Amino acid sequence: MATYVLVHGAWHTGKELENVADYIRSEGHTVYLPTLIGNRPGDSKSTGLEEAIQSLVDFFIADDIRDAIVLGHSYGGMVITALADRLEAGIIRRLIYWNAFVPNNGESLNDLVPAHYVAMFDQLESEDGSVVLPFEVWRDVFINDADIKLAEEAYNVLNPHPNATFKDKIRLETNPAAMPIAKSYINCTEDIAIPQSAGWHPRLSEKLGVFRLVQTPGSHELCFTDPRALAMKIIEAGRD
Repeated sequence: MATYVLVHGAWHTGKELENVADYIRSEGHTVYLPTLIGNRPGDSKSTGLEEAIQSLVDFFIADDIRDAIVLGHSYGGMVITALADRLEAGIIRRLIYWNAFVPNNGESLNDLVPAHYVAMFDQLESEDGSVVLPFEVWRDVFINDADIKLAEEAYNVLNPHPNATFKDKIRLETNPAAMPIAKSYINCTEDIAIPQSAGWHPRLSEKLGVFRLVQTPGSHELCFTDPRALAMKIIEAGRD
């Protein structure tokens, strides 16, 4: 049996992946669901990308996690890329990017999204440094495969996200394509959180170099709309 670490995206915490984790655990696997600094209750919203990365590194050290299959969703792709760059060999067995950003050294998340998102984030940034995703964007762009009731319920559990983590440029010794770690990319085919003309796959997935592609119907928020389907695809993506 395998050990999985599922790393959430922006506006989320590990708690939103509990339903997905339950299905993976039912297959006999161990699953960890860390919440990155900046998204924990009471966290400063001036948190930067480096602090978020270090919080995940610290989580691995504190729990002595080894031989892990590590998944990052969306913004979580930034964090797991740096994690793999910094941990010693043998701690990570495979990286899985679920509709996630794949950065090279010196890139920020804002460098990887359309300009209208950068403008929206900057316009919406609060005095504390956080950004709240507008419901209309959430409803039609992020969770377009949900009915209105589920869209509202899911939106109500989101939390303000530190905009600095979108602006900060990542520091990597090795870019993802050159990392000697197995990699997979899960692509939800109805995901339009990034316009499909400049979407997740193949534009970002190809930056992994050699990787396993796993595709599934669904939106950017499949963890809410079909957690079992997502769990089975994570297991497929993580298999040896």
